[in-house]
Amino acid sequence: EFMRNPCVDAGLVPPLVQLLNCKDQEVLLQTGRALGNICYDSHILQSQLINMGVIPTLVKLLGIHCQNAALTEMCLVAFGNLAELESSKEQFAYTNIAEELVKLFKKQIEHDKKEMIFEVLAPLAENDVIKLQLVEAGLVECLLEIVQKTVDSDKEDDIAELKTASDLMVLLLLGGKYERSKEITLLFLKSSCKNVSNNLPFTSDLSRTDGNCIHMVDNGIVQKLMDLLDRHVEDGNVTVQHAALSALRNLAIPVVNKAKMLSAGVAEAVLKFLRSEMPPVQFKLLGTLRMLIDAQAEAAEQLGKNITLVERLVEWCEAKDHAGVMGESNRLLSALIRHSKSKDVIRTIVQSGGIKHLVTMATSEHVIMQNEALVALALIAALELVTAEKDLENAQLVQILHRLLSDDRSAPEIKYNSMVLICALIGSGEYAGE
Repeated sequence: EFMRNPCVDAGLVPPLVQLLNCKDQEVLLQTGRALGNICYDSHILQSQLINMGVIPTLVKLLGIHCQNAALTEMCLVAFGNLAELESSKEQFAYTNIAEELVKLFKKQIEHDKKEMIFEVLAPLAENDVIKLQLVEAGLVECLLEIVQKTVDSDKEDDIAELKTASDLMVLLLLGGKYERSKEITLLFLKSSCKNVSNNLPFTSDLSRTDGNCIHMVDNGIVQKLMDLLDRHVEDGNVTVQHAALSALRNLAIPVVNKAKMLSAGVAEAVLKFLRSEMPPVQFKLLGTLRMLIDAQAEAAEQLGKNITLVERLVEWCEAKDHAGVMGESNRLLSALIRHSKSKDVIRTIVQSGGIKHLVTMATSEHVIMQNEALVALALIAALELVTAEKDLENAQLVQILHRLLSDDRSAPEIKYNSMVLICALIGSGEYAGE
């Protein structure tokens, strides 16, 4: 390390770069290694190399000398270092790097060599232009082949390769602006369904877009995720529980998926984790149920009358150490009322002591949560005020509404929903005197 700066100060870098045009393979190899050693771990020197046009030269060398294992490795190490720099992406995009890397990847048998190419592909695939070039060069088909070969394997190397291929596939598919995105997603899903456990991260990431979610549900991924969850109810594998619930939550976002997932028994599968004491699992469980019941009145009523669920929600509404769990519990409590519009659900929530949490939720710092609480409270006032009256009084609902309407910082929709609630209260006759 102490010799690097003297080499740079002596002006060795420019003549070494010139030597990369040499035809002697041994000279090329030693030149590349020398440049790599001098510029190792220095973004400043690596940027200088990029500005001197070293990327197109190295890509050309890779194509010419692809039969020379040592030279190929030297080029890959250089690409791996340079590709991390944002300034390199533009130069790479103007070369045929995608074609050369995919060609090289197809020939590899050894796990270590594939891993080296993966390390170059990952940062390059973050660039939209290069991403498209990689897809057109056939990288997705290569990755699918890896998935199909390794999906049922228990070997450590195969599992690592499957994980790397899945992560890279996520980079290529998310956005999916090319024609074959749907076809490729479906092909992967067929493999994924064989061993959903190994593919959980991919399943969760891929389910972030509506189109992919719909394809995944239509192709049987939900049953596989439920089977997987079922195997992990007792053993408490939090990583699997969290990832599977995360995937189910995302899958439940598109409207067309909700009824299908409810019919498949997803709500019942998720409820098995109510006894979990792990906040990450609790958070995803709550989010999954909230997504499932959105505009699904029957499901919302069924869940809202589940005393075990409602009591657990009320308990989690007080989980001050875990803001995410507390927030999601409040939102699900409100959602059960808003989507069911059921007197039975309101009675269950009153019986479980949930009213005070809905009133507190109306003072949340998040406008969306305030609105959800006010709408739920208006439904309570309109449908079942006699049952909830005492709890509403104890929670000082009227004073809170007065505060919301008096506060200049309250959003217009908060004031509107506060007035709707007041009208519901007055209309019932119970609060007319206040």
